[in-house]
Amino acid sequence: MKKTEIDKTTKIEDYMLQARVGGVCMAHRAGITYANSGVDMQKEDRAMERIIPIFEETHRYRTGVGKCVAKIGHFAGIVQLNSRQALAIKTDGVGTKIFIAELLEKYDTIGIDCVAMNVNDIICTGAEPISFEDYIAIQDPDPDIIEQIAIGLKKGAEIAKINIVGGETAVVPEMIRGMREGVGFDLAGMCVGIVDIAKIIDGSRVEEGDTLLGISSSGLHSNGYTMARRILLEKMHFDLDKYFDELGRALGEELLEPTYIYVPEILQMFKENLNIKLMAHITSRGFLNLYRVGKGYGYVIEELPEPAGIFKLIQRYGDVTDEEMCNRFNMGIGMCMVLPKEDVDSATQIIEKHGKDAFILGHARRDPERKIQIKPLGIVGICKEQVFKKYR
Repeated sequence: MKKTEIDKTTKIEDYMLQARVGGVCMAHRAGITYANSGVDMQKEDRAMERIIPIFEETHRYRTGVGKCVAKIGHFAGIVQLNSRQALAIKTDGVGTKIFIAELLEKYDTIGIDCVAMNVNDIICTGAEPISFEDYIAIQDPDPDIIEQIAIGLKKGAEIAKINIVGGETAVVPEMIRGMREGVGFDLAGMCVGIVDIAKIIDGSRVEEGDTLLGISSSGLHSNGYTMARRILLEKMHFDLDKYFDELGRALGEELLEPTYIYVPEILQMFKENLNIKLMAHITSRGFLNLYRVGKGYGYVIEELPEPAGIFKLIQRYGDVTDEEMCNRFNMGIGMCMVLPKEDVDSATQIIEKHGKDAFILGHARRDPERKIQIKPLGIVGICKEQVFKKYR
């Protein structure tokens, strides 16, 4: 079976039909959600509705160099450098995945996640990431912990082929509290990239029938950890050293698996002039991130790969619905791109060359409501609602 195909016997819907808790199919049970785990995304959306207009007023402060050439909402900000080039700018962090590093006392991979969350967004604009700075807010500036964080940042930089040109360490014991006293920290970064203005990827060239191609994730990446911890550590009281057959390793190893960095394969696609019309980094809103770019089109997802073991554990032990899983997790797809059918084989070969799997998920469809229909699960998302719901 080619990696661009998905065995119909391993669809998510087949797994869901078989998975039962107490004799009731999980897909029809009310279980743990992101909101009752403590993260209210709708409230966050209302906050964004207030601050974006305030920030957009600042766009008139710059003309020429520094002029905004993309609206707020793309995966990175884009400003003009000269008549030909633009600078892409992104800031992001690692979130509560840091708590897993603290509990395991293993800090040498979390920096990879920090780099990944930034460069993967930068690349979605069509820009090549070039430079990075980090920000560490820490309870106690333990040299060993900071050195291990730096080792991970360096590894991420090596994969993405960027340089780390500086950063900031803030010692703020009154502000930061971790999972263990004395080792609390937060980690974020900022990345910049360069793109030719004529080659900015903004979804404006998407056409009816274009292929939606997905690239495999390495697991949860750096999203949804509040919900994952609520279910696996707080509700079920699993130890991080507990071995799971579904994972093939201990729970802690799985939860600390670094986020994939997609820069090498996508830069090769740029170099080979593949006609990538849209890219979406699949993070905490799952496939809903396809809404961040373009307009006038929705997507029909005909096939999905079988979810990795970590997603099955979360769904099983949290009684989480299909729609909530897709609202909050990448479900095995860390990056999506839209491209014409004739470029799919070349893209697939490049993805596999770089050690990841490619999946033909579905296609673009002209739709003013911009619905994302996930047929295997019977759920649909509509742009204005920013949430997946059951339609059958």
